[in-house]
Amino acid sequence: MKLAITIWGNRISPVFDAAGTLLVVQIQNRVIVKKSYTSFDPKKPADLIKTLEKMEIPVLICGAISTKPADLIVENNIKLISFVTGNALKLIDNFARKQTIEKTFMMPGCSKQYCWRHKPKNLHL
Repeated sequence: MKLAITIWGNRISPVFDAAGTLLVVQIQNRVIVKKSYTSFDPKKPADLIKTLEKMEIPVLICGAISTKPADLIVENNIKLISFVTGNALKLIDNFARKQTIEKTFMMPGCSKQYCWRHKPKNLHL
């Protein structure tokens, strides 16, 4: 499984529009096998989608995100897990082991039903 996280320093970027870096993670058998970083322009979500597709990344994790880029991401068959917060490396370590995002990493007031946006045909985590 591959996923990308918008980051700011060592944390998940609190706001998608302020992020400029993706942490790309590959997980196999509940272990992180590869991490890399790549730049992106949050003002150009279509370019981000092309990058994710080229890198074969079906899941994007981010902090708060406005409706327009969120809809565009989901419409392009990328599972969006938004309103996530905290230290990015702790999140991916926890996610790799448990295959879910624990409530402690969700922004206050966010529920899995609201913050996990995807089309039904997308993969399930």
